[in-house]
Amino acid sequence: MTVALMWEARAVPGRGEDLLAWARAQPLAGTPLRRETLRAPQDRVLVITWWAAAYDDELPELPEPGAELVARAVHRWRFESVGSESRQGE
Repeated sequence: MTVALMWEARAVPGRGEDLLAWARAQPLAGTPLRRETLRAPQDRVLVITWWAAAYDDELPELPEPGAELVARAVHRWRFESVGSESRQGE
């Protein structure tokens, strides 16, 4: 089974690049199958990691950044893969 962990934070106004750099520099206790870092308007940063694990397994997650970087608490979600879908004719 594949589990995806999503970590999303919103930076204090004007600190988006600092939060992005902080998130990219954070090591994990383990190696995910894949790790992707994204950004969005309003200085939001999203990190998604994929793991070969069961849904309830203990998995390493990014920590909370310092209060000087974030405008609110980090949001976290966990999803399990239900398979991939292909599109016909593309």
